[in-house]
Amino acid sequence: MNNTPQKPNGLTTSLWMQSGGPDTDVVVSSRIRIARNVTFEPFPRVATATQAQHVLERVQQAVHQPALQTFFPLQWMSLEGASKLDVRILVEKHLISPHLAEQSEHAAVIIGKEEAVSIMVNEEDHLRMQVLYPGFQLQSAWELASDIDEAFEGELEYAFDDQWGYLTSCPTNVGTGIRASVMMHLPALVLTQQMNRILQAITQVGLAVRGLYGEGSEATGNLFQVSNQTTLGQTEEEIIENLHSVVKQLTEHERTARSHLFQEMRTKITDRIRRSYGILCYAEDIDSKEAAQRLSDVRLGIDLGVIAHAPSYTMNELLVMMQPGYLQKRYGKTLSPDERDVYRAKLLREYIRPSSS
Repeated sequence: MNNTPQKPNGLTTSLWMQSGGPDTDVVVSSRIRIARNVTFEPFPRVATATQAQHVLERVQQAVHQPALQTFFPLQWMSLEGASKLDVRILVEKHLISPHLAEQSEHAAVIIGKEEAVSIMVNEEDHLRMQVLYPGFQLQSAWELASDIDEAFEGELEYAFDDQWGYLTSCPTNVGTGIRASVMMHLPALVLTQQMNRILQAITQVGLAVRGLYGEGSEATGNLFQVSNQTTLGQTEEEIIENLHSVVKQLTEHERTARSHLFQEMRTKITDRIRRSYGILCYAEDIDSKEAAQRLSDVRLGIDLGVIAHAPSYTMNELLVMMQPGYLQKRYGKTLSPDERDVYRAKLLREYIRPSSS
C-alpha cells in the first residue's frame, strides 16, 4: 500500500475520507447539519420555479458577502447544469443528499475547503448546512457549523417562531433544526450478536441508527450512522452532548468486543481477516456489498494489528471510490452493473495489493 495510485480525471477526496481523527479505530466521521429557511419565501417543496430561483439568487448573493468569505473560499455549484455523473459523485461523497440530486432544477451546493463544508440550497429546506469531519469531532464540527449559520443569518433573515424555534419543511427538524450524526464501524458488536440489543437501547434515548447513506440505506460493511431523532425541546448543546455520550459508550463496547473476539477466537478472526484481504488483493469481479464487507474485515485487521502498513483512513477513501459514480468517473466510461463489478475489483487491487505482487 505504500505506492498508492494517483486519482485521475480531477477526482478529489473529501477531508473525512482522507485523514484520521480522534477514536478513528471506531468512529469514521462526525457530521453536523443545520436546516434553515428564509422568511417570506415558500418552502422548496411548494415553491414555484420563479420562487425557487429567487431563493437561489438571494443565497448566492449572501455567499459573496465578506462575512462568509472570511471563513474560506466557498465554491458555488449549480446542479442544473452539472452532469448526472458529477451529481451522483457528490451524493457518494456525502456532500449532497439523494433528494437534492433528484431535484436538481433551481438547486445548488456550496462547497468549502477540503469539502469539509457543504451547503445544499433548495433541498427540503432553503439551506442545509453541513460540516463533516473525520473521526470523533462532534464539538469541532458544531463550532464551525454554528459560525457559518450565524454568518448566513447576518445576510438572510431566517424563518423563526418564538414558541417553535426555527421553522422547517419537515416537522421533525423544527426547533433547533440541527441533526448531529456519527458514522461508526462496529464489526465486533455485529459478530458477537450484540447489535440488536444495542440498537433497541439507542432508540429508547431518542437516537436513530441508519446505514452509510442515511435514511433508507442498508448498514453494509458494519457501518452505522447514529444521529438525534428530534430537534424540538432540547438545546443544541444538549443534542450534541446526548449523542457524544452514547457514541463514547458504543466505542468502548466495540473495543471490548474486539478484545474478547481476539482473545477467544484469534485463529478464526485472523483467518477471516486474511481471507478478505486476499480476496481484495486478487479478485477479478466483486459487487459493492461483498466489497464493503471485505473492507470492513480488513479495516478491523488493521486496527487489531493483523494487517500492517495499511492506514485505516484508506478504507474511508475506498468506501466512496468503489461506488458506481466514482468508478465511472475514474475510468472515464459508462459501466453496466456487471462491468462495475469488474472495475471495482480492479480498483481494489490497485490500492490494496502489495506492490511486489
